[in-house]
Amino acid sequence: MLVLVPTLALALGLADPSPRDGRELIRAMHDRYAGSWYRTLAFTQHNTATDTAGKETTSTWREYASLPGGLRIDFLPADSGGGIVFRNDSEYVFTHDSLTRTLPLVHPLLVLGFDVYLQPVDTTLAKLTRLGIDLATMHEDTWQGRPVYVVGAAAGDSQRVQFWVDRERLVFVRMLQPGRAGSGRVADSRFEDYRPVGGAWLSARVVFLVNGRPVWKEEYVDIRTGEPLDAGLFDPRRFAAARRGN
Repeated sequence: MLVLVPTLALALGLADPSPRDGRELIRAMHDRYAGSWYRTLAFTQHNTATDTAGKETTSTWREYASLPGGLRIDFLPADSGGGIVFRNDSEYVFTHDSLTRTLPLVHPLLVLGFDVYLQPVDTTLAKLTRLGIDLATMHEDTWQGRPVYVVGAAAGDSQRVQFWVDRERLVFVRMLQPGRAGSGRVADSRFEDYRPVGGAWLSARVVFLVNGRPVWKEEYVDIRTGEPLDAGLFDPRRFAAARRGN
């Protein structure tokens, strides 16, 4: 009789009910992977920038993540001293190993692609609210042949900031961010080429478009997860020293 209980629960709609809004979806994402998502990540990133004339320019970066909340980018060659550190909802920009700019920033792709699985649900919800996302509005759609949840806008509305989540895997796949009112500009960020990593997932390709035109592509290789990383990599005060010691 006990064997029949899960089947009965599914038939009655009692097991894993579909989330009714963005708040419930974020909780479902967190609860699905809280015990299995990796806490560190390192990879080499090959970039392709495309200008308005279609000309492509390439570059290579090395990136490290300590989750939740820490991300470091080293522009290669590493001895150029250029890079960015994201930490404590701030962005620190370095040129020739000197800090040249600091500004407050909630990094939406870091929050939705990684931190959501590891930090308290209320922390994620607060950050998404700061980003102007209407968590009460959600609908279902299809993206690249897979069913998705869309939070922040009604169906067919691309003029409100919104994020898309794969319904089966509960992983972030897309974000739309409109420009200032009347500008007609819509930035479109996409996580693609998801691969299983232990009990979690990793998107090995990220694509950025503006008004449907590709402007930036990131492709990740030499991917490592779960390995110890020096905490100094994410300390802006130790930007140069941590790089040399890594």
